Amino acid sequence: MSSPHIKSAAVAAALSALDEGRAPDRPVLREAVRALLTVLAERAPGRSVEVRVPPYGAVQCITGPRHTRGTPSNVVEMDPETWLAVATGRLEWAVAVTQGRVRMSGIRADLSAHLPL
Repeated sequence: MSSPHIKSAAVAAALSALDEGRAPDRPVLREAVRALLTVLAERAPGRSVEVRVPPYGAVQCITGPRHTRGTPSNVVEMDPETWLAVATGRLEWAVAVTQGRVRMSGIRADLSAHLPL
């Protein structure tokens, strides 16, 4: 079942701006990032991995040991443009990791089974 967030106007507008070689407006980019993070959390529920896309949002997802205090042991972090690209299938997860566009730590931090959304 498709999430309404993946088809949001903000996601479409942000991708369109990037396709045209311009930066999306900050509010649009923020809404697009958060919409796609919501989809990830819905499709991979849990609290063992924290996915961070500063400065716009973060979610906990993927089943496994729950993190409760301090820095989580499984963290994935990337910039908003990289998140939009991997979440929508415009950039393969492995390529983003190889290019150093994704910072990750922990044994559960590989999101390749959950992307693209």
